[in-house]
Amino acid sequence: MAKEKEKIKKEETEEVQEKEATKEKENPSSSDSNTTEQEEMVTIPLKSMEEQLKEIDDLKDKVKSYSDGWQRERADFDNYRKRIVRDRDQEKQNITVDILKKYLDIYDDLDLAMKNAPQSEEVKQWKDGIAMILKKMHKILETEGIEPVSTDMKFFDPQYHEAISHEDNPDFESGQIIEVVKKGYQIKNRVIRPALVRVAK
Repeated sequence: MAKEKEKIKKEETEEVQEKEATKEKENPSSSDSNTTEQEEMVTIPLKSMEEQLKEIDDLKDKVKSYSDGWQRERADFDNYRKRIVRDRDQEKQNITVDILKKYLDIYDDLDLAMKNAPQSEEVKQWKDGIAMILKKMHKILETEGIEPVSTDMKFFDPQYHEAISHEDNPDFESGQIIEVVKKGYQIKNRVIRPALVRVAK
């Protein structure tokens, strides 16, 4: 009886082992899953705090450098744009001055003619016509910013005057203007034609 029980127990043990062997054959990955998971877990070493802080500081320095460079480039471009506008305005003014200077002599001659015109009624119509022309020319010069050099200056100034003579005159001090022979003109404090003057020695 004991032998039969031992035989049955042995058969059951063999049957269990056989089932486990069959199960491992059907699903071989389950037995290696733990090993695979352990192989996939790779430890990545973290940088030290000091290295991370240094990297942050380096990045800040780069950002500041790029920002400063961009601001300099922007300032340079603004200066370039202003210079272009200034040069263009100056060129336009030079062209305008060159054209109008040719008419200043005519304007002065008409002005002189009006001052010395006869007072008779026979030439009144002629005088009115000349006065209208002078008024129009004066308006053009005024619109372009051209104005006569002030005649209130008592002494010779080479910036505004050109001396056509130096004369002994007891009524004037040395360097004092005796007479303005021909008016000068300026545009925005830039003399385009100096006044012709007689100067006392």
